[in-house]
Amino acid sequence: MPTHADKLFINIAQLVTPLRLGMHRGGEMAQVRVIPDAALAVRSGEVVWVGTRQDWRGQVSEVIDLDGRAVVPSLIDPHTHAIWAGERLDDFEARAQGASYEEILARGGGIYHTIRCTAQASVEELVALACPRILHLMRSGATTIEVKSGYGLTPEAELKILEAIAQLPAAIARQGGVPTDIVPTLLIHVPPREGREDYLRAVCHALIPEVARRRLARAVDIFIEREAFSVQEAEQVLRAAKAHGLDIKVHADQFHAIGGVELAVRLGARSVDHLEASGEVQIRMLASSSTVATILPGVSLHLGLPPAPARALIEAGAAVALGTDLNPGSSPLFSTQLAMALAVRLNRLTPAEVLVASTANAAAALGLIDRGALVPGARADFLVLSSPDWRDLPYTLGGQIVDAVYLSGERAV
Repeated sequence: MPTHADKLFINIAQLVTPLRLGMHRGGEMAQVRVIPDAALAVRSGEVVWVGTRQDWRGQVSEVIDLDGRAVVPSLIDPHTHAIWAGERLDDFEARAQGASYEEILARGGGIYHTIRCTAQASVEELVALACPRILHLMRSGATTIEVKSGYGLTPEAELKILEAIAQLPAAIARQGGVPTDIVPTLLIHVPPREGREDYLRAVCHALIPEVARRRLARAVDIFIEREAFSVQEAEQVLRAAKAHGLDIKVHADQFHAIGGVELAVRLGARSVDHLEASGEVQIRMLASSSTVATILPGVSLHLGLPPAPARALIEAGAAVALGTDLNPGSSPLFSTQLAMALAVRLNRLTPAEVLVASTANAAAALGLIDRGALVPGARADFLVLSSPDWRDLPYTLGGQIVDAVYLSGERAV
């Protein structure tokens, strides 16, 4: 029991948390600690004690009454593309009328439209466009948000996007919020229409070394798909990233299972994301690895794809995380809380599993070991819900179930 805390949060109807920091696998994902009539003690931005209110024996500088509401760890979004310019409403309408992905690309739409618009925007414009998106995610409960580049077809364009990502925390602070944690990732998203080999050479020998030198990203991600990069091309990029001390991540099995999961596991990727087309072989490989399987139900909803096999992954023993995949083309999902609600409906996760997927396992997918559970030593990042029952968080579709967001013990939104 600590002798002193800066703040003691009391009158918590339920405090619900994963059992510990770090990755939770398989059936362990269904196990959370539920503390009724709870209290939470914070010192210097960290949790120092959690338990029932009557068991607190220390001294405290400030007592904060949470009025009988539920508390959970704040959410972590491990997969977004929140930096872009332009819109994809023509694509949305065309898809609603039955046009295929390939037909939309042939008309000049799709991802290449976003790339053109993003190329024309300045760093300042990209930051201004992204700030409201990040604030939406924060209001939905996310205090740590990964943001990828990927809408540049040249090293120069990717560097511009990463520079914009680096400015986001300060820009959010200027708008009156506590700066959220932004985790930057260099995404090698799609190949140019011409000069593919030259582009890959520039990525491996110029872009990745420069990104590592300037510390503009913590990880490198690559999209392995028939319309994107092959397994062999991806291996070149991922090995270059590892050689420069960067974590690696993979987009794989979104439309076709062509070996992306297998490569990610073999190279020790931090996470492999999407998995809508994954089958038994990929599920077994992920279950026997330390790679986190990140599911993105917004894509399934928006594009009508089969949901990623999260139920089978958990039952096989894999660690599953959850992200919004916020982007203009396949997942215009601006709420981490709504991603949780969709994962229960579409991916068949239980409320406890989806909480772990959005907290401890999402942190693990980003290589973060100091957040994702309300246990002593963790950052005091937590949500106060508008309900006394925490299950309203994954239950609610629409509305504002998150009443307050705390980052390191300070109210952020």
